[in-house]
Amino acid sequence: MRWVWLDRIVELEKAQRCVAIRTVSWGEDVLHDHFPADPQRGLRALPCMPHTLVIEGMAQTAGVLAGHAHDFREKVILAKIGKAVFEPGVLAMPGTTIRHTAVVERLDESGAACSGTVELIDTPGGKTLPFAQIDLMFSHVDRNRQGLAFPEHNFVFTEQFMSLLDISGIPRPAGF
Repeated sequence: MRWVWLDRIVELEKAQRCVAIRTVSWGEDVLHDHFPADPQRGLRALPCMPHTLVIEGMAQTAGVLAGHAHDFREKVILAKIGKAVFEPGVLAMPGTTIRHTAVVERLDESGAACSGTVELIDTPGGKTLPFAQIDLMFSHVDRNRQGLAFPEHNFVFTEQFMSLLDISGIPRPAGF
């Protein structure tokens, strides 16, 4: 993972479930262009986390779940976004926390399928809001049917990713 869109993993049940959070901060560059002010149309800036990055956060959460199932020995890559449905009118604004919950639907030697729910917590008024439903499929690239060769080192679960495990209190697997 080149950019980690998660702050912390708060729950990890091997081959079952993973919950991760990300607090949306004013300091994130992506917010300031999404959606900028348009004075000519009388619109104020509406900084919010782009939905594509929310999907990426879910992919990383589910990828952790799929990778952890085999102690991160497999190179787990996102193969397909089966569904990504967002609640209309609900936005991840600065100051809110995004909670990604991924659940394994299928796990075998070729890859994994996960269903995910995204909620906004720490919202004004203290409510938890449903935000999105996202279904993802992952492939173990070293077990691909075309026989393609990939680098020996695990280019998916990098040192930056391992630091996320450290911050979250999850023991690093042997060899990392």
